Amino acid sequence: MAMMNRTRDLLMEGFEGLVREGSFSWALPRRGASPVDDADDPDSSSSSSSGKQPSISGLSPKANAVVSRCSRVLGTSTDELQYDFDMQASDSIKQPRNYARNFLEYCCLRALAHASQVAGYLSDKSFRRLNFDMMLAWEVPSSSSELTVKVEVDNTVSLEAFSRIAPAIPTITDVVTCSNLFDVLSSSSGGRLTFPVYDKYLTGLDRAIKKMKGQSESSLLSAQRSQRGERIVEVDGTLTTQPVLEHVGISTWPGRLTLTDHALYFEALRVVTYDKPKAYELAEDLKQTEPVIIEFPELAGHFRRDYWLAIISEILYVHRFVRKFDISGVDKEETILKAVLSIMRLQAIEELAIPVSNRFESLLMFNLCDKLPGGDVILETLAGSISSRRSTQVNQPGTSSGRHSMSPFTVLSNLGVVSPINKGERLFVGEIVVGEMSALQKVVNESMNNYKKVELAQATVDGVKVDGLDTNLAVMKVYSQQN
Repeated sequence: MAMMNRTRDLLMEGFEGLVREGSFSWALPRRGASPVDDADDPDSSSSSSSGKQPSISGLSPKANAVVSRCSRVLGTSTDELQYDFDMQASDSIKQPRNYARNFLEYCCLRALAHASQVAGYLSDKSFRRLNFDMMLAWEVPSSSSELTVKVEVDNTVSLEAFSRIAPAIPTITDVVTCSNLFDVLSSSSGGRLTFPVYDKYLTGLDRAIKKMKGQSESSLLSAQRSQRGERIVEVDGTLTTQPVLEHVGISTWPGRLTLTDHALYFEALRVVTYDKPKAYELAEDLKQTEPVIIEFPELAGHFRRDYWLAIISEILYVHRFVRKFDISGVDKEETILKAVLSIMRLQAIEELAIPVSNRFESLLMFNLCDKLPGGDVILETLAGSISSRRSTQVNQPGTSSGRHSMSPFTVLSNLGVVSPINKGERLFVGEIVVGEMSALQKVVNESMNNYKKVELAQATVDGVKVDGLDTNLAVMKVYSQQN
């Protein structure tokens, strides 16, 4: 119990790391200059006063500029970065035709892992700009790369570039939902991602995480949440214009609905105060169930109902996953956090006012695995990667010092091993393999390719049902316990 309490404390420290003010040692480029190219100007970085670093032969100007900025983030030189890469990477990764892109990936992944240790990194526009510029450079990594109008003039990036760079920070996206997130973010720009949209998304994600932290540290349901250290993920029913109603027999009660990372709570409103909360358990496999009918009145459509069914399902599914594969301790906390971050990303998307109705499940990791053909294989591969990572940390203690100390960075930013690890022919930085797809990425791509038609507005999901009712009513068959 003491160990789990310590784990929860450190997880909350991780959230604090995301919201405390932080600053970076690189600066935004001057107005009117190219964000990538001008960033290599020594005047654009407060940490660099020795002038430009030498360009690396074979890299494009964009790639050289990004590598130079990565070296400043890491507090090293570009020559030292290249030396480290040449020493750690296998010959297959250093093949001339792929050398530029693989070296660029290596620099970007290392810099992102390091930069995300800085408190409040999502709040820093220079970090957001650098992250996007990494994707631009990935499109044209070598001096022989064919320059395109999309990259050079429009400054937009493709799904492939996004999928290689963005998942390096699991707060931003995960391998499973990455392509669906890209589709949403690029829906208004012809299937290419622009910086203004990406910047607004990361800003919204930062706000969503701050909001969750504030609610989780509040007194709301503190007595019920304290034993398991539950984080508040979403709250509804506090506005008179958007009530939540619970139907019990012939009675209907308005009230406040709260979702945590372990349970669902409903507090009926009695004149001026809330009644004792009813708790609907989502984390345990309890056999005793009873139906509860929750209504989300809306003038048109059923957006709120669909949203709530999706996020409740996400919490149900992640706990089912950890039980099935017997995941415990820190690994369990990190896995639950993956589901929580999926919901935070969904909230950030809502801020962009991009239509995502009927697509909620496609942006939630464990929901999507439940629907995709081969989703069970994805979950098995994910469980295998968790087990493999644990074995690596046991066999190579030096690669997991951050994890043993349970730093906020380990928990929230990387959710895994950070130091570059050479496993035979493969070079890992965090959970990403330099120059190739990881096992998880491969099974996700295969599943996506086989997935021809997904019913995103699925009427029935395990543990959460909508059946023969008004469109704003939801029947949830979960365990009810009066506190």
